[in-house]
Amino acid sequence: MEKAAKEIRMRFCDFGQGHVFKFWEILSDDERIRLLQQAKNIDLEYFSNIIHSVLHGRRVNDDFLSNIQPAKFIKFPNSEADWQRCSGISHIGGQKIREGKVAVFMVAGGHSTRLGRSVPKGMVPITPIKKKPIFQVFAEKILAAEKKYEQKFHWIILTSDKTHNETIEFFGKNNSFGIENIHFIKQGLMPAIDYDGKIIMEARDKIAMHPNGHGGALTALGQSGMLSMLENAGVDTISYLQVDNPLVRCVDPYLIGTHAKNQAQITSRMVKKLYPEEKVGVFCEYNGRMRVIEYSDLPKECAMARTPAGELQFYAGNTAIHVFDLDFIKRFNGDDIQSEIPYHMAKKIIPTIDNLGEPYVPDSPNGIKLEMFIFDAFPFAERSVIVESNRSEIFSPVKNSEGMDSPKTCKQDQLRLFAHWLLQAGAEIPVDATGLPPFDIEISPMFADNEKDFMKKWVKLENKPAIGPGQYVE
Repeated sequence: MEKAAKEIRMRFCDFGQGHVFKFWEILSDDERIRLLQQAKNIDLEYFSNIIHSVLHGRRVNDDFLSNIQPAKFIKFPNSEADWQRCSGISHIGGQKIREGKVAVFMVAGGHSTRLGRSVPKGMVPITPIKKKPIFQVFAEKILAAEKKYEQKFHWIILTSDKTHNETIEFFGKNNSFGIENIHFIKQGLMPAIDYDGKIIMEARDKIAMHPNGHGGALTALGQSGMLSMLENAGVDTISYLQVDNPLVRCVDPYLIGTHAKNQAQITSRMVKKLYPEEKVGVFCEYNGRMRVIEYSDLPKECAMARTPAGELQFYAGNTAIHVFDLDFIKRFNGDDIQSEIPYHMAKKIIPTIDNLGEPYVPDSPNGIKLEMFIFDAFPFAERSVIVESNRSEIFSPVKNSEGMDSPKTCKQDQLRLFAHWLLQAGAEIPVDATGLPPFDIEISPMFADNEKDFMKKWVKLENKPAIGPGQYVE
């Protein structure tokens, strides 16, 4: 152990990170083992290149910003011919689903701190009446799809170091909500650094480590062995979604059909931005390839620009709903492409230690968390498709404790969607000018998770319930 420890310490010194072992001489044997275990898992050469890129490179290339174009996309259907076309494409997707070629991949490493809670975000109750946690909503959608398509799906859930065990325990207590093929994999970690590029220590024997962002999801699939497992199971298509959007369809025949018909490597859903400053990334095009620009990087003149008809020029908002080709994801588990995906920096308050090794929490941001974004993989796709979608049907993220994109707005969006389905089916239910009913109702995904399936089932009900306060349809 002494020889290996010495080699690791010398290597950290060679890369200017020798301070990681500042308190080595006074650490106990257990503390030394813990620190060495962390240290040996860090690829210092790769890590140093990332630091240099983040601290000394430009986040967004000037040529890129001056030459981006609004993204091309398949417009939302507005005619009978359009709907007939969509039906045909959904049939293609449905056939692919029935053949067992689709798996569901959920990114769920986030904690609910911003929502005022202390559990993984997927455990936060979200439905109007039953108060089902987000994980249960998705589980029921997958179960409903399994019944509809007579096919068992592999459901892969990406956790983080802080949420992994709690997430597994939660599913264990709930018997995985009836899902048989469920897999948990852990997000990769990166050391936090200070503004000079030095690794931050959380304790004398502990490096401050943080999840490497949802961009690390693609490599996590390979490192965990999931890609090989899926390939052996005959899966060639991945339905990707994030845990903070309960409205998304986990298994979407139209999106999967569009993906298959166009032989795409990536297919994405977009919604119109509500206003120029909305905090969503924007799909665009650069050198003939699809890109996403984060709202914080989009120049103000682009964000405010409008067409002669008065619409925003860059209005294609990123919903983080994607379909990936499995072979495309496999490419990101090789050094040739993986090393080209950029890291982004987020300035944060990071608990650390002082010169004496005593722990403290700074009053203001003292360091940088390094994160990859999944949409930075998009430019590597030769064939990509974007589909315009109705926001009210598929997008209501839960990000904040109050205001926009909060549990309250998500609940209201669910109520509007349920009321809309009922009204379209001929039920009587009062709503205000925005479509919001004056009382709580809830439709279980086990009954339907989309308008078309709801209409079919509702028509067949012999004794339709009278819709009123507290009505739950399952």
